[in-house]
Amino acid sequence: MATIEESIEVDVPVAVAYNQWTQFEDFPHFMKGVESVTQTDDTHVHWRTKIAGVERDYDAEITEQHPDERVAWRSLDGVSNAGVVTFHHLSDTRTKVMVQIDWEPESVVEKAGAAVGADDHRVTADLAKFKEFIESRGMPTGGWRGDVQ
Repeated sequence: MATIEESIEVDVPVAVAYNQWTQFEDFPHFMKGVESVTQTDDTHVHWRTKIAGVERDYDAEITEQHPDERVAWRSLDGVSNAGVVTFHHLSDTRTKVMVQIDWEPESVVEKAGAAVGADDHRVTADLAKFKEFIESRGMPTGGWRGDVQ
């Protein structure tokens, strides 16, 4: 299993960063390789990805969600992955977003990419795009403030 741990500081309040992260259907705007995300209910999302020419569809479950603190998930089928995103208040206008993902590379290309840190670089680049996306807007495209235990 490969583990990715990356973080970034964004110049928005913690509630703004958190609210944007709960808008899963907007992920294609800042995550390379994510073709679409469809939220089917409060705790389930369907992902369609295309990475290095490989198309995949899978379902994931939100296993824990606490406003302005964390969102955790696990895949239900397809590529085995699970993770958590945490939000840390640095000041009234600055937030640290931390991502931890555990996933099981399947193909030879995925295993080689994980071995050389390509997956870490992808998450770092996606977080930089998230920073650009949310800071340029200054406000989230929406927000879900529900709590999942």
